[in-house]
Amino acid sequence: MISFESIEEYGHEQVIICSNKEAGLKAIIAIHNTTLGPALGGTRMWNYTSDKAALKDVLRLSRGMTYKAAVSGLNLGGGKAVIIGDSSTQKNELLFRTFGRFIEGLAGRYITAEDVGTSVKDMEYVRMETKYVTGISKSLGGSGDPSPVTAYGVYMGMKACAKFKWGSDSLSGKKIAVQGAGSVASYLCQHLFKEGAELFVTDINELRIKHLLETIKAKVIDPEEIYNVDSDIFSPNALGGILNDKTIKKLKCEIVAGGANNQLEKETEHGSALIEKNILYAPDYVINAGGLINVASELEGYNQERALKHAENIFDVIYRILGISSKGNIPTYEASNKIAEERLRQISGINKIYAGSSRFSGRFGYLFQR
Repeated sequence: MISFESIEEYGHEQVIICSNKEAGLKAIIAIHNTTLGPALGGTRMWNYTSDKAALKDVLRLSRGMTYKAAVSGLNLGGGKAVIIGDSSTQKNELLFRTFGRFIEGLAGRYITAEDVGTSVKDMEYVRMETKYVTGISKSLGGSGDPSPVTAYGVYMGMKACAKFKWGSDSLSGKKIAVQGAGSVASYLCQHLFKEGAELFVTDINELRIKHLLETIKAKVIDPEEIYNVDSDIFSPNALGGILNDKTIKKLKCEIVAGGANNQLEKETEHGSALIEKNILYAPDYVINAGGLINVASELEGYNQERALKHAENIFDVIYRILGISSKGNIPTYEASNKIAEERLRQISGINKIYAGSSRFSGRFGYLFQR
């Protein structure tokens, strides 16, 4: 399943297969790049159709974390983990404690957190076996659910797109189609509703929609019809790969800005397709960086006010990316990649100068770029 070619395709440093039959654990940890610091990224639990699909997902996600940390000014590398299984029926203490021992064996090269299919409670099981975990409950000194900070960052990024496209960051009266009604989408919708946006929402889980409508007013759309909604902004907040040959043709919006990871099924091809339709695209790993910012804040001693303030900077980062994209006539994801890669090159040069010292020494004390 894993070859050096598959690892090198995205420039990964290390990929670890984790297996324990007694615990029912089948997991993959991917460490993409540790130039800026130890790799930090969540653990996703998903019932993948194949081991190959799980590998592809973790490689793409971990690479995205490297770029996310770099462009957000964090002194962290990129990593991700996936546990293969049904999160609704197969989660238990033994599974996550066993997984925690694998993380402990990496001696700090990878720090995990919650993600799709995992929870704060799951991370607390992991913490029983290793200190290299974030996203734990506030009662244990952690940050708890990162969704409020993630959603706030998406909201600020959306406002930056609005300002660039229409000259004002106001979203009042704008028609916004929101795909997904999970935690991030729910907090995002509350910000948008409060500002006066007209919302169209969808989710494959009807219970999530029901809970969302207890806090906001919105028109419920069938999951397959959300792409056809005549809107100003389309906001993907579910799983990745949803911007593809089929869906891009349906879009009737001017901006795509949402919290889902890996929204472009094929980065180059579908990034260009959005440009051809004159749709402004907020690079997903930039606009959803609030989650990473939130859990990274735990490593310095969690303070939500500080995390939210840092997430507010996503407005400026997105606006800068849009400017570079427009000036250079290149896709926005390419513009953001250039910013991230330039920072990685700069710090890589510094690391070579100080190659004789410990790379991670004192790193946690300087998580945010000064």
